[in-house]
Amino acid sequence: MEERFTIMHTAGELADWLGVRLEGDPGVELRGVASPERAGRHDLIYAEAEKHAARAQASAALCVIAPAGLAIAGKTVLRAANPKAVFARAAAALLPAPGIAAGIHGTAIVSPAAQLGHGVAIGPYAVVEEQAYIGAGTQIGAHGFIGSRAWIGEECRLHPRVTVYPGVRLGHRVQVHSGTVLGSDGFGYAFDGERYWKFPQIGLLEIGDDVEIGANATIDRGSLEDTRVKDGAKLDNLVHVGHNVEIGEHTVIAAQSGISGSSRLGRRVVLGGQVGIADRCRLEDGAIAGAQAGIPTGKIVRAGAPVWGTPARPLDKFKEQYAWFARLPELGARVKELERRWRDGER
Repeated sequence: MEERFTIMHTAGELADWLGVRLEGDPGVELRGVASPERAGRHDLIYAEAEKHAARAQASAALCVIAPAGLAIAGKTVLRAANPKAVFARAAAALLPAPGIAAGIHGTAIVSPAAQLGHGVAIGPYAVVEEQAYIGAGTQIGAHGFIGSRAWIGEECRLHPRVTVYPGVRLGHRVQVHSGTVLGSDGFGYAFDGERYWKFPQIGLLEIGDDVEIGANATIDRGSLEDTRVKDGAKLDNLVHVGHNVEIGEHTVIAAQSGISGSSRLGRRVVLGGQVGIADRCRLEDGAIAGAQAGIPTGKIVRAGAPVWGTPARPLDKFKEQYAWFARLPELGARVKELERRWRDGER
């Protein structure tokens, strides 16, 4: 992972760190980021296209990130092909994350058999069970729970009321927002003709480095295999991931999506909000599913052809069918009129 500044003084320093070209005064001091309308003189702003130039020009900010060829007079400009992404990187340097906990709070319960790295912070009423490992610099928020034998890497940030079940493994620099539950049992039962028997849920949950998981998300442990969320994946609030699911590197999943057991999502997959994926589906690297898409059991979604609708189908096909669907009342009225005329013997 890239080195992070804890203090940023000038536009020149920031340009060097970001690896972008600077036009104007390299000595401009930068202390934060903001939208053009809310920015002060020492806030950094960005403009992606010509339509944003007037906002940037009128802003009090002295420094702006903009693409080549976008004229913004009187400002120090950092030139970038993707201003929004570079702005996000700059924000990570200019805005150190606020602390979640400081030191080991007196009300926290930490097993003597747990291992804590240098600088670990644990908030009020948090619990860390025996044989849990917490890496250096990690912060555990108030009322957090870290189960026995759980392993949490360095510089992680677990906000208040995060629950990490026994045996769950988190990589480095993982951020988990409030209310999320990691490693609960999957929804697995076997029916013998009279009743349901709980199928073993004894696999692991492994979460890679630089993953971020939103508030009130739930990720199940594996059944007989493991559930894996790989490096750089980003999950929004209220996402549910079932047992034995694998989520590839740098995949992003929007709010209220659900992924059923044993499905596989490749690298850089994109899921819109409220996407539903049934069991044993496979989404290839780079696949895209639009909001509220429903993907039936066992379906393969190929890269290069975004899908939408329920059941999910290629976007162009969905648009064509939806256009006809929207015309059904009109078409229905025409059919009824033709039937009436036929019955009445009209020509």
